[in-house]
Amino acid sequence: MSKPAMDRAWHHLYRNATSLIFAAAGFCLAGCSSVQVTTPARSATEQLLISTAADQAAERLAGRLAVKGSVYVDASGVEGYDTKYAVFAVRDALLRHGAAMAQTRDAAATVVELRVGALSVDSERSLLGIPSIDIPMPVGGSSSTPEISLFKKELTQGVAKIAATAYDKNSGELVSSSGPQYGFSNRAEWVLLLMLSWDTNDLLPPDTRPDPKPWDN
Repeated sequence: MSKPAMDRAWHHLYRNATSLIFAAAGFCLAGCSSVQVTTPARSATEQLLISTAADQAAERLAGRLAVKGSVYVDASGVEGYDTKYAVFAVRDALLRHGAAMAQTRDAAATVVELRVGALSVDSERSLLGIPSIDIPMPVGGSSSTPEISLFKKELTQGVAKIAATAYDKNSGELVSSSGPQYGFSNRAEWVLLLMLSWDTNDLLPPDTRPDPKPWDN
């Protein structure tokens, strides 16, 4: 092959190789792109478990208390996570059962004192198989073996305990006492034969999610 022909061949090879390198680089850059999503300290599922249980307890409390007329809800003794939601759930339930909310204690005929005994989640786990095992590493740190689940159930339950005492604002005499009222919500995750997984819950009413689902598009 003559030198000009050799030069043309090398030039052609160089041009093709350069195109391939840039194409590969572009592919890698596209493949490595990511979107950062801020993850809050508490999951939506945990919040739904607690608020759903609070809704149930509030509804039972309002039905049991059965107060009428102008009512002032005293929540000064209620503290902790999610208690504001529970207090307003009780106010909503009392309104729907015939009470009228007074803006101040002085404007009310009846004072309803709230107390919250529980507003949290419990978890229970059952596994038929081999659990994950932490293995110390010689150079520090640790690794873990994969879990082998022939059958697994993870149950997370929201629990609410709310009570109220209603008394006459002027005389201080007892009007009604609800006693402890409870609410429960549940979410169970199931795994069968390592591959099949599904969940059941009572957190959302039917047809709450959009249809078609966003991930089905």
